[in-house]
Amino acid sequence: MKPLAQPAETSEERIMNRIEFTFAGQCLSALGSGALWWPDQKLLCVSDLHLGKSERMARRGGPTLPPYDSRETLTRLATDLSLTDASTVICLGDSFDDLDASAGLATEDKLQITALQAGRRWIWIEGNHDPGPVEMGGAHLFEWVYNGLVFRHIAQPDGQGEVSGHYHPKVKLTTRAGAISRPAFLLDHTRMILPAYGTYTGGLRSSDAALTRIMAPGARAILTGVHPQLVPMPG
Repeated sequence: MKPLAQPAETSEERIMNRIEFTFAGQCLSALGSGALWWPDQKLLCVSDLHLGKSERMARRGGPTLPPYDSRETLTRLATDLSLTDASTVICLGDSFDDLDASAGLATEDKLQITALQAGRRWIWIEGNHDPGPVEMGGAHLFEWVYNGLVFRHIAQPDGQGEVSGHYHPKVKLTTRAGAISRPAFLLDHTRMILPAYGTYTGGLRSSDAALTRIMAPGARAILTGVHPQLVPMPG
């Protein structure tokens, strides 16, 4: 006797390490990877990939780092796209570490970007490190407004329903097991700042004045990782 067929898992059921929340009237999810998922629109948003950082540092005479950061970042992005089956992808600026990093990307990495773009709407938002990889497929915009959300690279003082990146926010918490520090989403009633998605990106403490000036009192943080945590924003 054949076993009964099991219903196929939905993309939402497959994404276990996430925290759901409402922002600007929309139901969103912060994934443990650092990506933002908008299920109603099948939209995945990532910020500050900084592809080609190890190549840029070597090119400019900086410290030599293992040249696998772009590969690792793109592999994680491919996993998130597979889990969500996203049809739209937004890269919130600083997708490459500088103007020349896209040209210096390994052929294999360029081919992977092309494969990830296939069949999807792909939007590159202009960052302060790069104007968007104009030689690659997809739309290239300064910012994008959609269904009440504004996607841009750097938060603006009058931002409403704003989703941005740039600051690479991190949160440090003291627990019974000791201090932990992780990249984090920051959000209040008008804006959200995404963590850097790329490898070798570092971060800025949520208590730094550059972030406490932007975020409203009562802002929250979502720490990334295998088990994301929603906490009051330290600082």
